[in-house]
Amino acid sequence: MSYPKIEFLFLSEEDMIKAGVKDMAGCIDAMEDVIRCLNAGDYVMAGENHNSHGAQVSFPEKSPFPNMPLDEGDDRRFMAMPAYLGGKTDLVGMKWYGSNSANRSIGLPRSILTVMLNDKDTGAPLALMSANLLSAYRTGAIPGVGARYLALKNSKVCGICGPGVMGKTSLEAIINECPDIEKVKVKGRGRASLDKFVAFAKEKYPDIEVEAVDTVEELVRDSDVLSFANSGNTDPSTYPYVKGEWLKPGALILGLSCFEMDAEFMAEKCKLVVDNTRLYEAWAEEFPYPSFGANNIIGSKFTDMIHDGIIEKSQMYDLGDIISGKRTGRESDDQIIIFSVGGMPVEDVAWGKKCYENAVSLGLGTKLTLWEKPELA
Repeated sequence: MSYPKIEFLFLSEEDMIKAGVKDMAGCIDAMEDVIRCLNAGDYVMAGENHNSHGAQVSFPEKSPFPNMPLDEGDDRRFMAMPAYLGGKTDLVGMKWYGSNSANRSIGLPRSILTVMLNDKDTGAPLALMSANLLSAYRTGAIPGVGARYLALKNSKVCGICGPGVMGKTSLEAIINECPDIEKVKVKGRGRASLDKFVAFAKEKYPDIEVEAVDTVEELVRDSDVLSFANSGNTDPSTYPYVKGEWLKPGALILGLSCFEMDAEFMAEKCKLVVDNTRLYEAWAEEFPYPSFGANNIIGSKFTDMIHDGIIEKSQMYDLGDIISGKRTGRESDDQIIIFSVGGMPVEDVAWGKKCYENAVSLGLGTKLTLWEKPELA
């Protein structure tokens, strides 16, 4: 870039698809690099602790101001998620989105997302990109890294709780890393979303049996790999409940979203793994005990269990330590492992940069001029 003129690239969703945003195998590799950077500490996220998930704007249930948005149900919020990631990425960026479940009634996704990438030194924008697919694929790819290092390699049965976008991308990631999958079970709350998921899975994987089930027990029993990608609220009593007796020896549970289990069973019978220990420690500060519920990711239950003395801090494993060989991952074919996926803006920055580089090399996108020369320099 030749200063003081600043140009940046706008990438539409169509541009992002052409740039390879849906390349799940490549995304899993990129997310493994992210986990390695996190483990080394080569990153910065928001907050004084440099580990905040982001800054959220929530709305009141009532307001005297007629134009003020109201909290009228699940997922009514705006979120800014800035981060710097080092390593191969070495870039600053931010994901920004608004979320409203009512969007579906007018043909829009619940959340509408964009990512901005910036030069780490000048702050100049490099790219503004459509990010619904970017976010969906990086969210699915982190469980893929978990499956790469924690799943039984001969896994045959996969269970998906939540037939939405995260369910679909986590399925892609699981099958990428566990290619012997022969059967997929899916549980959801609505027939329309279940039918869409079943049609998607049968078209993408015609040789795999796909079955919609009615109960969590049916989903869990006999599954080698489970992905919880369902939506949820702040009340753990409403979360899908997994009884230990239902779990197959050697099962891997991927917790992208909320589910509940007995704490004593988790402590005594499971290995507990997270994608970034520091993120959960930050959440424990931001959501005072009990954190689980206020934050519906299962890793917050791990930190609550540490607070309660049910487990030691050393019993919460960091995937980066396992990847780097600092700690042992799976110890036997019968070991049950729970992997908590928190979701972090460093992931958006990493996959965003890769898509941006692909777009530049392919001549995709629209160049926009911020200024020829800054008026106030």
